[in-house]
Amino acid sequence: MFNKKIGLILVLALAAGLGLLAAQKFFGPVTPATQWPATQTVTLFPQARPLPPFSLRQSDGTQLADGELKGHWTLVFLGFTFCPDVCPTTLAELAQAQNQWKDLPDSTRPRVLFVSVDPERDTPTRIGEYAHAFHPDTMAATADVPTLENFAKSLGFVFMKVEGDSFEQNPNDYSMDHSSAIGVLDPQGRLAGLIRPPFQPKAIAADMRALTEASSK
Repeated sequence: MFNKKIGLILVLALAAGLGLLAAQKFFGPVTPATQWPATQTVTLFPQARPLPPFSLRQSDGTQLADGELKGHWTLVFLGFTFCPDVCPTTLAELAQAQNQWKDLPDSTRPRVLFVSVDPERDTPTRIGEYAHAFHPDTMAATADVPTLENFAKSLGFVFMKVEGDSFEQNPNDYSMDHSSAIGVLDPQGRLAGLIRPPFQPKAIAADMRALTEASSK
């Protein structure tokens, strides 16, 4: 079981590292991104690229489509509410960053989007309550597995269901391995960069503030 688990983690790590390269080759060149200010923890790509059309279910029951992410810088994190460590830690760190940019105008303030990759257990209501417990402004959404797979792939991310020892007797005995990086979408809704762990809330807040102010000029 130990070897199987290690193997799954290695597969996820390799896929996460190569996903963006493969996606960039598949989609081809795109319009060069604006020359943004230097960043501390956000790794901006030489070129931002549009995301394929998608539709997720938000925690309030409404649909979140690609066009609705325009107008703000958006940080996208994949996870699930039964996550024992990475997800709550990341959302808590993002909440610290959100508190540091709360004085920015609502019309341009950066947004955080938590996307659950565990639709079997994570209902829209559940993910909303979970995300808002960390910060009231955090957006939360999910979808069916094929839609989530396509959305994750467009970000260069992956996720995988990992069954526990008693899964046959208890269908809820499973976890979700998933990419731990954060996707950075620009105000045009394009994938503009990544933030990789370990996360530094102050640096994230400073970067997003600088990017927001630069795009508002």
